Amino acid sequence: MAHIDTMPDEPGFLRRMGRMLLADKFALVAVIFLTVVIVLALIGPAWLNDLAQKQNLRGRNAPPFEWERGWVWALGSDALGRPLLARIIVATQNTMAVAAGAVVFSAMIGTTLGLFAGYAGKRTGQVIMRLADVIMSFPSLLLAVIVLYILGPSILNLVIVLAITRIPVYLRTTRAEVLEIRERMFVQAAQVMGASPRRIMFRHILPVVLPTLMTIATLDFAFVMLAESSLSFLGIGIQPPEITWGLMISQGRQYLTTAWWLSFWPGLAIILTTLSLTLVSGWMRIALDPVQRWRLEMRGRKNG
Repeated sequence: MAHIDTMPDEPGFLRRMGRMLLADKFALVAVIFLTVVIVLALIGPAWLNDLAQKQNLRGRNAPPFEWERGWVWALGSDALGRPLLARIIVATQNTMAVAAGAVVFSAMIGTTLGLFAGYAGKRTGQVIMRLADVIMSFPSLLLAVIVLYILGPSILNLVIVLAITRIPVYLRTTRAEVLEIRERMFVQAAQVMGASPRRIMFRHILPVVLPTLMTIATLDFAFVMLAESSLSFLGIGIQPPEITWGLMISQGRQYLTTAWWLSFWPGLAIILTTLSLTLVSGWMRIALDPVQRWRLEMRGRKNG
């Protein structure tokens, strides 16, 4: 992947990114969908939490598209008569919080370690890379299962475990980028000018690595969300009365033959969100690459 020596800071940068986003209709739809998901994650619990928790045994496993009962019943109800649409909206916050927390912490720790591993001395780099090898020697899902079984399932423990398993992704990527960038002229010029290693790493090298890390983080968000859903499906993720999309799928699996909608709708929410994140990640990879972004810019000019 090609690199840029500085982060774009010209006034027209956001306008250019907007034009490139408009040039990619799939990425545009994905961004709109993810914006809606983020808004629902912020306001969902305060808006529909009471309705999502209210039981109505007379309406248990009600089928979807019964519009006469109200829009919150459009997707049907679960085994306790609670509206699925309201529960999916409320569950958005926990699902997004776990994924975002794990990605942010793993990116911060992995990027910092990667900067030191790539720019510091050989011995320091070897020690840090052996740490990454130890983490990667355990299958991430198996490690999460073991730790959560010992510590107990909770949102905090889930974030910590998933963050730890994703640290090597950012560490190895950052180190590989730094090993190439540190030989560039602007880094050597900063060394001649007497800049400290810390300043060179965080002021000069990090901005060049950020576009690549942002692309990886967007794709990694989808992976972490799927991992959280898998753990909740296995029963060692977030526990009731808290809800996530993965937990809703787990709760509905015993009714798959009689009430398929209990697992189908939260599963569809996961599929659409991960698909949107994948599309946005692909768009970012092109938009932030000076060698390839001309394709989106040309398409944007034609549409304009």
